[in-house]
Amino acid sequence: MAKRMDPATAWAAYRSGHEALRGWLAELPPEHWAGPSVLPGWTVADLAAHVALVADSVTATEAAPRGVAARSLSDYLTTYAGAAADLSERTLAIAAAAAHDKDRVLAAVDDRFEASAATVDARGLDDVVLTTRRVPARQGDYLLTRVIEIAVHADDLARSVPSADPPAIPRDTIRLAVRTLLDVLADRAPGRSVEVRVAPFAAVQCIEGPRHTRGTPPNTVDLTPPLWLRLAGGRTTWAAEIAAGTVLASGQRADLSAHLPLF
Repeated sequence: MAKRMDPATAWAAYRSGHEALRGWLAELPPEHWAGPSVLPGWTVADLAAHVALVADSVTATEAAPRGVAARSLSDYLTTYAGAAADLSERTLAIAAAAAHDKDRVLAAVDDRFEASAATVDARGLDDVVLTTRRVPARQGDYLLTRVIEIAVHADDLARSVPSADPPAIPRDTIRLAVRTLLDVLADRAPGRSVEVRVAPFAAVQCIEGPRHTRGTPPNTVDLTPPLWLRLAGGRTTWAAEIAAGTVLASGQRADLSAHLPLF
């Protein structure tokens, strides 16, 4: 991915998204916390504890030694599958330490976010290469992964408690998550034969095939922002959404199933 992300922009989007989601969790009645989430084996309290882990991962980063090369954001996202067991273990440990109690989980969320903010404040927001718990990444790209986490998990929580109003995540946070994941798709499936549009935020052309240069492309995919985040994050499948009629796909090449999920 050629374009560099300004770390200050990514940090602002993550911070505002975190604050909005934390506020929503504070308003969520305690009786919902013991209920199942949409993530298999996790309760709502466990999913809330994962918001703490998202912040804790920032604290675990530091400036890389001179000469360490950064991997791309796309490369970083490919490490999620291999880290899934560790992520689950760390998340469940936070929830268990808080006894799944709402106030104690929120205290853990606050403590870890304050530590992450202190880490970023001390390091500054230059686009340095960071060591992370997985692979080296530029600070701008790494903070974009935190933006994606907040956007995706806010939707997870909204679907886990459908009787509550969904979290009001800032538009800039959702926009940045959507655009970043579209860029990852275009990076992994380069080409100009299909246009994927997630209104009102962004569109990309991707997938090898006849190049389109003028007018409406013959192969198009139209998605809503929540649906795109769910597909990219493996919360649902292309086949299931096509069958449900929630994806508008036109043209013989308008099939993203071979390229999803992205992480």
